[in-house]
Amino acid sequence: MMMIPSFAAGQWVAPDSGARSIACAITGEVIAQAGNSSMDMGEMHAYARDVGGPALRALTFHDRARMLKALALHLTEHKQALYDLSFQTGATQADHAFDIDGGIGTMFVFASKGRREMPDAQIYLDGEIEQLGRKGTFLGQHVCVPLQGVGIHINAYNFPVWGMLEKFAPTFLAGVPSIVKPATATCYVTHLCVQLMLDSGILPEGSLQLVSGGVGDLLLHTDAQDVVSFTGSAQTALGLRATPHLLENAVRFVAEQDSLNASVLGADVTPDTPEFDLFIREAHREMTTKAGQKCTAIRRIMAPAAHVDAVIEALSAKLSQTVIGDPRDATTGMGALVSRSQRDDVLEKAALIATQAERVCGNPDDFAVQGADHDKGAFLPPMLFHCDDPDAATHVHDTEAFGPVSTVMPYRDADHAIALLNRGKGSLVASVITRDGDLARQMVMGSAAWHGRLYFNNADSMKESTGHGAPMPHMIHGGPGRAGGGEEQGGVRGVLHYMQRTAVQGSPDILTAIGQQWVPGAIEITGGAHPFTRTFHQLQLGETLHTPARKVTLQDIETFAHFTGDTFYGHMDEEAARANPFFPGRVAHGYLLLSFAAGLFVQPDPGPVLANTGLANLNFMKPVSPDEEIKVRLTVKKKTPRTDTYGQVRWHVTVTNQDDELVAEYELLTMNAYEAT
Repeated sequence: MMMIPSFAAGQWVAPDSGARSIACAITGEVIAQAGNSSMDMGEMHAYARDVGGPALRALTFHDRARMLKALALHLTEHKQALYDLSFQTGATQADHAFDIDGGIGTMFVFASKGRREMPDAQIYLDGEIEQLGRKGTFLGQHVCVPLQGVGIHINAYNFPVWGMLEKFAPTFLAGVPSIVKPATATCYVTHLCVQLMLDSGILPEGSLQLVSGGVGDLLLHTDAQDVVSFTGSAQTALGLRATPHLLENAVRFVAEQDSLNASVLGADVTPDTPEFDLFIREAHREMTTKAGQKCTAIRRIMAPAAHVDAVIEALSAKLSQTVIGDPRDATTGMGALVSRSQRDDVLEKAALIATQAERVCGNPDDFAVQGADHDKGAFLPPMLFHCDDPDAATHVHDTEAFGPVSTVMPYRDADHAIALLNRGKGSLVASVITRDGDLARQMVMGSAAWHGRLYFNNADSMKESTGHGAPMPHMIHGGPGRAGGGEEQGGVRGVLHYMQRTAVQGSPDILTAIGQQWVPGAIEITGGAHPFTRTFHQLQLGETLHTPARKVTLQDIETFAHFTGDTFYGHMDEEAARANPFFPGRVAHGYLLLSFAAGLFVQPDPGPVLANTGLANLNFMKPVSPDEEIKVRLTVKKKTPRTDTYGQVRWHVTVTNQDDELVAEYELLTMNAYEAT
């Protein structure tokens, strides 16, 4: 018997007499107890807010990203223990890839994005500078800062590891502490994962707490600085969302809930094509992975009327070959549902669907179970239904049997398929198997408003595709309407859900100080050694080099044209150039000006500058005619550490002419050593 504790205010708290019993999905035997009715939820909330919050906000995004990576590596070393325990939930070894490996992979992605796409700072700059005055002395900038509250994560039973880590990773990266409340049915797996994370010694104190069992009055301690993120049924989400305290205190509430996801076989796909086989494989995988207990699983299968029979025949044959049994057996293709009560709920919903559709595969009263007791475990066969009149039916579009259940239905044309897709009133994902780009665009225009993700696949992309039901941390996971209206993950977008966007206004110097990024018009530091001779750490924001001028001659222009092969008429034909509304006559190549600019500001000797890695935001403002002059201003705009030995320096570069008119503007990216070379 496992006694599953909570981790509250820095202490492990054992279950008490009010603990809930948890049964094994395979045998039905009680294997654990979890819950403590006497825990002080107010203390947990205060501990996260007053201890965890300040500790996290003291770190930079890069500090937190490095910790996420270290945590992911630590969990990778110990994931076998998570595998072994997860079998008790009914999950197969293949299912572990979605839950445990998927959760760890999500942490790796957020760690990488935190280092690559966010600053090594405590404030995130959202968008570009807005000039609010004519002369540029009063500017505006949107910034994002961590909320000063807590992320309260109420998770579903089907993904005890990934469901937790997909919320924890962006919350932690944002600088907000988490209180994790897993579903009791599988909380013993989440507990082990949390214990491994805490035992690693990587996490700052107060940044992660665990509630095993009920949440008590936790939500009544929240305010507008907190985020409640829920995954589960629409009914439970509605009850939580309507909590008067949450409404009165404007607490942010995010829900990911019921979703009747669908897959459409394009009209261009016939049974003799690779796309048809792909369609069947996707449908089979989504019905059987995690025994269909996936929020992204395919519940509705739509095919052209002419191919419905072929779809039913092919999919039924594949489902009938799926071995159902003990998930610890390597030959098992589908394990058990999480509990017998969940099995009963699926049977109840399937019976409702059966009033408007015919069951064509999978008899719940007569199926084989390998290596386990048919009656004691929470086993079901995959059940496929056929609804021949989806326009008249209602249950197939509004009843989610959260298990291995799906319904095939015909459509007439693209507009009809779109209408059927949208009958679900909101989903996490809809997939379309097609090679027809026009159909794909039509599907996006007609149905994207009802879906969090649209997944298109065909023979060109199927070898690299991640699958209909595999949410990727780079992309939004969520959806409108029935799906809850929220969005999680999505790279940096997911991080920003735990931050406050604020507009700051002030002078260039003030905005430079706030954002730790030099703003044009701010103070320049001049007169010292050439900036290319200074190491990454020696360089200061605003450090500036002003170069002498260089004349651009007609011979320069012609030499560059013949050397590069760029003999565009604007550079070589005076009469044609004058006819162009942008040129006063023959002008210098833009790339010639960039080359001359580099020659003006370069310091050629070996030193801290290791490489020029690119240009960004290049704009040419004014042409340069023969015998005009150019000069360059080179300023340190931003510094970002990259490795243990070097970092990226972003330089703001302006090229002006002899009248101080702006000719070109861009950002130069270099990698600079930390130590002198």
